[in-house]
Amino acid sequence: MTSSADAVVVGGGVVGASLAFHLASRGMKRVVLCERRFLAAGASGKSGALVRMHYTNEPEARLALASLPYFHHWGDVVGHGSSGFLRTGMIRFVSPDNEANLRSNVEMLRRIGVATSVIGSSDVRALAPYWRADDATVAAYEPESGCADPVATTHAFVARARQLGAEVRLQTEVTEVRVAKGRVEGVTTTGGAIASPVVAVAGGAWGLPLLRSAGVQVALQPVRIQVSVFRRPPELAALHPVCIDGINEMWLRPEGPEWGSTLVGVSQRQEISDPDQAPEGVDAGYVRRARERLARRIPGIADAPMRGGWAGVITITTDGKPVLDRHPEVDGLWFATGDNGTSFKTAPAVGRALAEWITAGRPEIVDLRPFRAGRFAEGAPLVGAHEYGEREAEDTQPRGVSVG
Repeated sequence: MTSSADAVVVGGGVVGASLAFHLASRGMKRVVLCERRFLAAGASGKSGALVRMHYTNEPEARLALASLPYFHHWGDVVGHGSSGFLRTGMIRFVSPDNEANLRSNVEMLRRIGVATSVIGSSDVRALAPYWRADDATVAAYEPESGCADPVATTHAFVARARQLGAEVRLQTEVTEVRVAKGRVEGVTTTGGAIASPVVAVAGGAWGLPLLRSAGVQVALQPVRIQVSVFRRPPELAALHPVCIDGINEMWLRPEGPEWGSTLVGVSQRQEISDPDQAPEGVDAGYVRRARERLARRIPGIADAPMRGGWAGVITITTDGKPVLDRHPEVDGLWFATGDNGTSFKTAPAVGRALAEWITAGRPEIVDLRPFRAGRFAEGAPLVGAHEYGEREAEDTQPRGVSVG
């Protein structure tokens, strides 16, 4: 193993994997990815992995849109493995009093190139015949969206990065980012020191101590989230769209063998101080709430058996949007944090944009300035012009959290 590198990536989740791949694909010869446990061990492995464009702010929508070709054409764009993408279409429900906001957001999304439209309840029933649709006057629909396999996606990025020359060190925790005279000198790990002029921290909740020790001044809170899987009865076996349901404060997607189950995440948050102490199993009370919420949208699932569930830890910011930036006072230190449970679908573009910034001096695929760490101190949080004001489920806002 090398004791020096051109860049060290901290974190083996989907964002770190994407960044390692993009750095290697841009010709960086010595890229080392360090992961304290195993690939997708944190939030990535627990993600609902929705792939959708519907955001209430343009910067995140642009990240998602720039990422979509990766999922549609993985073999051509990445060149190894698969993301497990399933094109189901996506339905976004909002309460009737948010109809004007939804129409405005669909207009914004269409302007930047998203294939989306406003549909009525009859259209919803045509797309999902066994769903209830009479509680919404309109919904948004994206025919090109769907869901993917977050573990397969992470592994495919890493495998291709390895083919391009990157080194991956599992069971290797980065304990310190070494800095001298305002510049990164490398990292200290449980496997020894690595000298490097570039360090990028993408370690999720487990990367927060590194960021805090480096003086990153952003309020970041680890939060435990949960999901459950319910086996639909045979008469509901037909594949259904993925959905963000603002009325019932949840998201859902097809899951399991022959896509005969439904994975659901209900808005909630449980603040924690130590992610290592957060139980990975699902709570019984959560299962009851999830079944009740899911049955509001899919009545026939009210008596469906629960077939599994899990919990994970995400990191939230005060505006519910990620932080993607370089350290203002430490040359060579970049970070991607505050995933807010919505960063799977944008990980391809985030990794590429950060790799462009590191290797070429600026991100090209998308503008990352709206995600700067300094926006909070500036009093300029990233807020859309037409937010829904709900405890958005997968579309995490500060008041409610889930993951997808």
